[in-house]
Amino acid sequence: MFKLLNPKRFYHTVGKNKFFEFILSIVFFLFFYLPLLNAAMLAFANKYQFPYIFPNEWGFNWWNFIIDRDNLISSILSSVIIAILVTIFSLLICLPAAYALARYEFKGKSLVLFSYLLTNAFPKMGLYVSIAIIYYKLGLMGTYTGVIIIHIINTIMYMVWLPLGSFRSVRKEQEEAARDVGASPLRTFKDITLPLAMPGIAVASVFTFLASMDEAQGTLVVGFPQISTMATEMYAVIMDFPITAGAVFSLLLMIPSIIVIFLFRKYITADAIQIK
Repeated sequence: MFKLLNPKRFYHTVGKNKFFEFILSIVFFLFFYLPLLNAAMLAFANKYQFPYIFPNEWGFNWWNFIIDRDNLISSILSSVIIAILVTIFSLLICLPAAYALARYEFKGKSLVLFSYLLTNAFPKMGLYVSIAIIYYKLGLMGTYTGVIIIHIINTIMYMVWLPLGSFRSVRKEQEEAARDVGASPLRTFKDITLPLAMPGIAVASVFTFLASMDEAQGTLVVGFPQISTMATEMYAVIMDFPITAGAVFSLLLMIPSIIVIFLFRKYITADAIQIK
């Protein structure tokens, strides 16, 4: 006990902890922010040659080149519209499933939960090719409907598992109290359950929107060339032009994501999503 209360020993222990926290912070900063800083640096490089660390010439040449591309605005609009529709349809399809899985026990429930992970359990290209064969027969190749279905398949996991945890955190007694005073099941869900589960639903919606904005492979397989999004356009830029052009497009691709995260910031903090 004396050793634990010894001021010198306590100060030495705290100092060591602070030192390790500092080292971990530096490692995290380098791992997470260094690629972003490198992309930002390359985006403002007119000329860059390996193995130089910094660009040979600074400027906005590649910004002008990317902004002047004919299909830039259309790809941005397509990405945003598709992401919004995917989020809305995912909410309508997955929230009832998440609520049912949170509230009811039935045989095979674990298998149903596991099935929502399958689309993310293996490389998706094989899945996309298989779906493309079906799309050819149904006439969905090169259509917005086909692309939206592909995106929803990829986001089902977010829209089921995250709201599932939020619905479980809502106590049944709160719903039963509303029913006892005459509220219908729909009104109980709308006025009691949904507001209490909103942080988890909001986080799932943000993840779904961002995943849709970032989806490129499935869109290329079933939608290209009729449908071009920012993600597919970035693939073309990276393959056909220098890395500096790709860095510019990557920063542009981040803007909608940053806006969405900013708008939903009150729902995606640690305090908002903690289970009570």
